[in-house]
Amino acid sequence: MTYKVNFTEPAEKDLMEIYTYVFENDGEMNADSLRQSLQSKCNELENFPSRGHILPELINFNTSDFLEIHFKAYRIIYQLQKREVFIHCVLDGRRDIKKILEERLLR
Repeated sequence: MTYKVNFTEPAEKDLMEIYTYVFENDGEMNADSLRQSLQSKCNELENFPSRGHILPELINFNTSDFLEIHFKAYRIIYQLQKREVFIHCVLDGRRDIKKILEERLLR
């Protein structure tokens, strides 16, 4: 059973910001490689959408709607709805994740 993977506008913006940062600091080849790896990791959710875990930052909010998987220092936050996966965030795990989640997901 495969799921359709969708990137929300904020997630696409996250990927572009990550790409730009790495491009400016580590070069085009590293930026391309990281972007491709992150997108591949997200696309793996087509076949294994339930493999993520509930975000620790959301436990106090009594919600299990959002799951996450990791790739290196990055956290990919997504939601399952029927037979679709919605990628909401692709974030550097060293950022203030709780603040970002409050701004984006818990409005």
